[in-house]
Amino acid sequence: MAPREDDAEDDTPLAFDAVPLPRRAGAPRLNPARGPLLRRIEIVDQHGERRDIDIPAERPLTVFVDKRELVTLMTLGAAPELLVLGYLLNQDLVRRADEVESIDVDWSVEAAAVKTHRGIANLAEKTAHRVVTTGCGQGTVFGDAMAQIGAVRLPAAQSARIAQGTLARILEQMKSRNSVHRHAGSVHGCALFRGTEMLVFAEDVGRHNAIDTIAGWMAVHGIDGGDKVFYTTGRLTSEMVMKSAHMGVPIVVSRNGVTAMGHELATQLGMTLFGRAANRHFLCYCGFERFDAEPLAQALTAD
Repeated sequence: MAPREDDAEDDTPLAFDAVPLPRRAGAPRLNPARGPLLRRIEIVDQHGERRDIDIPAERPLTVFVDKRELVTLMTLGAAPELLVLGYLLNQDLVRRADEVESIDVDWSVEAAAVKTHRGIANLAEKTAHRVVTTGCGQGTVFGDAMAQIGAVRLPAAQSARIAQGTLARILEQMKSRNSVHRHAGSVHGCALFRGTEMLVFAEDVGRHNAIDTIAGWMAVHGIDGGDKVFYTTGRLTSEMVMKSAHMGVPIVVSRNGVTAMGHELATQLGMTLFGRAANRHFLCYCGFERFDAEPLAQALTAD
């Protein structure tokens, strides 16, 4: 994936990068408002030496929907307009991107103003029950989104598969990313692949923000998740599984592990989960029917 033109001559690591694609008809008007990704501070190390290092930014972004306050997200600020759109979609507050007219982010007041075409029906009812989830920045899932996840239908195993060689190449690409995490640590990264092609990459202070950002990008460009693979550096909790399923992505890969509830939900939905995936090592936790194992080919390649 080639860097965006505005970052081509910049050595600053990218926290958001995507292949150039046309916007889908009816996509909302977005006001790109990327904030500074890094902050320089002075530290004292174990040798008693003072030096400067970079740490990731973290800033609050309060989301207003049709002038009504909805939630405050703690974010790195790499692609806040896509984060907000993806959040609304993954919380099932809007069903399609074309229900949103515009999203304007103003960092001077740390707010995102969402304007919909016809409002959100039963917004108070949908957001009445909030579950605080595990993870960085403490994500939230509204009860209505959790109740609707059982209606998700993912493509059959015959049409959505992954081979071991493809998985190995995905892991190799993620290992070589010039990321904020590699430069400064303290963030999670997510990516969406079509085969071995990385379509979009996003980092944020919480894995739930990074996946929401990718969901927003998919919606703006009309990307179907059925033949895609989702990668995350974070553990596969029920929240991450639920959001991946809501995006229509049946195959999820994590550098980290899987929780019991994440595994149970993925099994019910017919998803394939890979965890502890780094270099050429991995564990396939469920959805074996989508996985084409190639252990001999991997062993030969490794030699």
